Amino acid sequence: MRIALAVEYDGSGFRGWQTQPGGGTVQDALEDALHQFARSPMHVICAGRTDAGVHAVGQVVHFDTAIERSMFAWVRGLNTFLPPAIAVRWAHVVADDFHARSSAYSRRYRYLLLNRPHRPGAWHGRVGWHHHPLDLTTMQSAAKFLLGERDFSAFRAAECQASSPVKIMRRADIRCLGDLVSFDFEASAFLHHMVRNLVGSLVAVGQGKHPPEWIADLLAKGDRRLAAPTFAAAGLYLLAVSYQPQWGLPVTDETLYLPFGADLCGAGLAGR
Repeated sequence: MRIALAVEYDGSGFRGWQTQPGGGTVQDALEDALHQFARSPMHVICAGRTDAGVHAVGQVVHFDTAIERSMFAWVRGLNTFLPPAIAVRWAHVVADDFHARSSAYSRRYRYLLLNRPHRPGAWHGRVGWHHHPLDLTTMQSAAKFLLGERDFSAFRAAECQASSPVKIMRRADIRCLGDLVSFDFEASAFLHHMVRNLVGSLVAVGQGKHPPEWIADLLAKGDRRLAAPTFAAAGLYLLAVSYQPQWGLPVTDETLYLPFGADLCGAGLAGR
């Protein structure tokens, strides 16, 4: 039997998603909880690996098991053995040919950036920070160049192992609520550090260092060295992974995680 889980986590205290020598990763913690609950070693496969310090609201994983338990029992049982910074949101039986990564239709990421002169305190580890004023309208204009099927080589980390830099960007929105700026991206898939590299270059546009058309120029040239530096991991969230209806998976409500009392994707936040 194959089971899919939706997992959320605060990535601040972990060495990223993927298991590695010495432990300390989200995958290590989840597989350890599975082992304790099911009393059998298990391996999970995720929809998208996240780096150290990156958070998730709707990470999706799958694993195979012969153990018969209710889905409610899987959720409650795993959460009993998981550390406080990781929680399973739902469990669902899926077809044997379902694959958390290859069956995904799209992934959605959000980068939260605090734009004010002084660094974050209470939001430390939850948001990125930029102290120079940013022009929202200019960044929104630049983001439009990202939409569609594009070669994102200019925003790809050197160590990226993806077979192709070409991805389909379905959404690239920038909105704000007071000093908090939200960068929302939805694409067929993402390259290593792609979102953080996109945010870095969009912030450079918002600061007035480049015109919006610079983003189009970067895409055309495909040279990572010409783009802005990679932004900090702290503000990045894997919001949701989307699948075709045939898989019958629940829809994860990604707005629940917001610690700021408002849904930044809501109406009326497009202006500043």
